[in-house]
Amino acid sequence: MQDFKSFSQGLTKLSPDSFDARALELFYFQAKENEVYKSYLRARGIRPESICTVEEIPFLPIQFFKDFKVVSGKAGEFSEFYSSSGTSGMITSRHYYSSSDFYLQHSLSLFEAEYGPISEYHILALLPAYLERKGSSLVSMAHHWIQKSGSEYSGFYLYNQRELLQRMEALASDSRMILLLGVTFALLDLAGSKLSFEPPKNLIVMETGGMKGRRREMVRQEVHDILLPFFGTESIHSEYGMTELFSQAYSKGEGKYTLPPTMRVILRDLNDPLSRANGQRGGINIIDLANFESCAFIETQDMGTIGSDGMLKVLGRIDNSEIRGCNLLV
Repeated sequence: MQDFKSFSQGLTKLSPDSFDARALELFYFQAKENEVYKSYLRARGIRPESICTVEEIPFLPIQFFKDFKVVSGKAGEFSEFYSSSGTSGMITSRHYYSSSDFYLQHSLSLFEAEYGPISEYHILALLPAYLERKGSSLVSMAHHWIQKSGSEYSGFYLYNQRELLQRMEALASDSRMILLLGVTFALLDLAGSKLSFEPPKNLIVMETGGMKGRRREMVRQEVHDILLPFFGTESIHSEYGMTELFSQAYSKGEGKYTLPPTMRVILRDLNDPLSRANGQRGGINIIDLANFESCAFIETQDMGTIGSDGMLKVLGRIDNSEIRGCNLLV
């Protein structure tokens, strides 16, 4: 494979027709240079040269990001990492990288592909808990967006609910859109605060998932039924991402996500994780070409469906899988 810089630059010109070739190129490279992935393939008795199509590529269980340093190259070359959230005593995932520049630029380009220039938004980030710890990829992404928005009103909020609501009301007549990017439990707390609020018409509410033990788990529709009346929007938008992935997918309503050019989902059989799903429902396996420095082929603990329109719908966690701190409503 070419060097990381050239590969990452090539992702900006990625087309559906070139995805398979790039995925296979990355697979052969990581099967050789990623010690954790190589050992996993060897344990399963899989010879990389026998893999000829994307559908045949094996997926690394996401748990390996908790137990090992998953990098493509010499481990000593990677010292920086993003870490997942988790309750006390939990082992968190670590996603190592050589530089955060690619991740930040990539996350911004994926957002702008769906929503337009970041300069047309005020970014109000309601991410308590994430701000209170180090190493959150979500906080890094939001901070980058805040800077790139160029708005003096963009910023982070912890528990200052009244100030946040007043800021949104003050921006109601502004020509820019307001993007309220919030972790789910904080958005629910805000909606249940009983503070007076006149919802601006230029508001987009985007939840990133996450209860972090602050509330009982709720199905997505139940959450949205609480948020919609308070914020006065037609829909609640969602971001689907995780520490172990450098790409994000976005939903503009109904929990249906548009997959970015760098990501593909292949559903696996819920009863046999080594086999593909026969129908449209199964465990979510993700190919993320943005994971060129770690592992691009991830077996998540999420369950979902792929519609006839190619959109992903996340149904929740697979039974008995470990509860994660962010990114998914069960």
